[in-house]
Amino acid sequence: MELILKTDVPNLGLADEIVVVRPGYGRNFLIPKGMAILATPSAKKNHAETMRQRAHKLEKIKNDAIALAEQLNGKKLSIGAKTSTSGKIFGSVNTIQLAEAIQSQLGIEIDRRKIAIKGDHIKETGTYSAKIKLHKDVTAELEFDVVSE
Repeated sequence: MELILKTDVPNLGLADEIVVVRPGYGRNFLIPKGMAILATPSAKKNHAETMRQRAHKLEKIKNDAIALAEQLNGKKLSIGAKTSTSGKIFGSVNTIQLAEAIQSQLGIEIDRRKIAIKGDHIKETGTYSAKIKLHKDVTAELEFDVVSE
């Protein structure tokens, strides 16, 4: 029995895959639970069209991420922080402050959860770098200086 999976099923397959299962498993478990639909010729045709459109949309998203990465690569930001006389920062610089600096200085809005600062915590002034994951295949490198205000 051929089925098109609607959700990920452990030990069987991922969503939108066409799989072959025993008739009882498909009829009595997968279809009633809404995990799969019967792979009729019309359902296969709809599935192929959906996959083609989804691939087109994903390609556009990836191209947008590549364009954004080209804008970010090689840029250098400056983040101000309150420091002591020895150059130690009161508190630390984190991804929230970096995302705000990207927004204010470059005019690009990036979610802070996509930013990974190299090293644990930034507690001193200096030059640091961060990786920004824009897409599962696209990352950008960004350098920034932490200066005292």
